[in-house]
Amino acid sequence: MPSFDAVSEVDHHEIANAVDQANREVSTRFDFKGTNSSFELDGNRIALKTESEFQLQQMLDMLYGKLSKRGVDLDCVEADEPELMAKTATQHVTIREGIDTELAKKMVKMIKGSKLKVQAAIQGEQVRVTGKKRDDLQQAMALLREAELGQPLQFKNFRD
Repeated sequence: MPSFDAVSEVDHHEIANAVDQANREVSTRFDFKGTNSSFELDGNRIALKTESEFQLQQMLDMLYGKLSKRGVDLDCVEADEPELMAKTATQHVTIREGIDTELAKKMVKMIKGSKLKVQAAIQGEQVRVTGKKRDDLQQAMALLREAELGQPLQFKNFRD
């Protein structure tokens, strides 16, 4: 029986490369000289550290530019509020990965409400869609692509 998995994944190697490039750029830019500004990657969180909120916004724009050039979808990037202290400003950026249960339930409900002849099941951080015809699965993929879910989706493990 044909099936596919809808997942939300990011390439961690590309994120590390983007952070390295952003660190290199912030160390060479004239307006950041002597500020000890840096990007630090820790798992799925990136910490931006500098001296002022204005520089923090510039660093965030720089990071977004590097991530988008490397093919990381910015829908999975979520910036927290900046933390301002006397002479330091810090901001954390979280990279969301995987489909949480609330979003998975919404996807399953959307697929069932579309009256397509497919079944959707939640399996951990992915949604498996099965059906009898390949065309029905492709319509389900198109439906999920068009939906505004707030998170990028990839379709893996397509079996015919």
